[in-house]
Amino acid sequence: MSLLLSIYNKFLNKLPNFDGVPALLLRLYLAPVFIMAGFSKTQLLNEEVSGIASFMADPNIIAWFGNSDWGLGLPFPALLANLVILAEFFGGWLLLVGALTRLISIPLMFTMIMAASTVHAPNGWFAITPTNPDTSAAKMMTWIGFEQAEASLENSIQTGNRLEKMREIIAENGNTDWLYEKGNIVVLNNGIEFSATYFIMLLALFFIGAGRYTSVDYYISKNLLSNNKPNFK
Repeated sequence: MSLLLSIYNKFLNKLPNFDGVPALLLRLYLAPVFIMAGFSKTQLLNEEVSGIASFMADPNIIAWFGNSDWGLGLPFPALLANLVILAEFFGGWLLLVGALTRLISIPLMFTMIMAASTVHAPNGWFAITPTNPDTSAAKMMTWIGFEQAEASLENSIQTGNRLEKMREIIAENGNTDWLYEKGNIVVLNNGIEFSATYFIMLLALFFIGAGRYTSVDYYISKNLLSNNKPNFK
């Protein structure tokens, strides 16, 4: 038993040398998501726009931010759209290299809160609708008395029926081998699941930092600011 405890303690003592790996993986997961989310809001694909203007918000995005009938109905849509681009596109690159990670996590978390509350909240939790109520995560919620989960399970049944009808129509009228070659069909629910997941990951980065040995923040902290010894890792 003492030998096992000794091996276990040695194992624990080695772990701090690798504690930058989880933060690195979080950053590598999140960075492409935010970079492309910001990129899609710019005019970089518009050949008629060049220079700094190409990094500014696309007019269609600005209209969606501001229109209360079919968009978000937010005030100052041009300003907010460009601030989102600044946070997502440029902040995503900072996440990638682990620079100013805690600072950039704050506006990114805010964008996730805004996305969840203004875009996804009416659609519930799931990003993709579960079609089997017996294996849906909502089933577990009914076990602990979460009444709203019953509506989710009913939605799964209804969605499953519609999805089965879609498959029948496709089988009768389409080349199923080609249509299903890249994956099966699903129903997009567009709930808050992804926004909430990204928020939690960003919150973790805010507290643990960008990671020992794996980030610009770590080397800034170690080499340039060692006299004051701030904790940027």
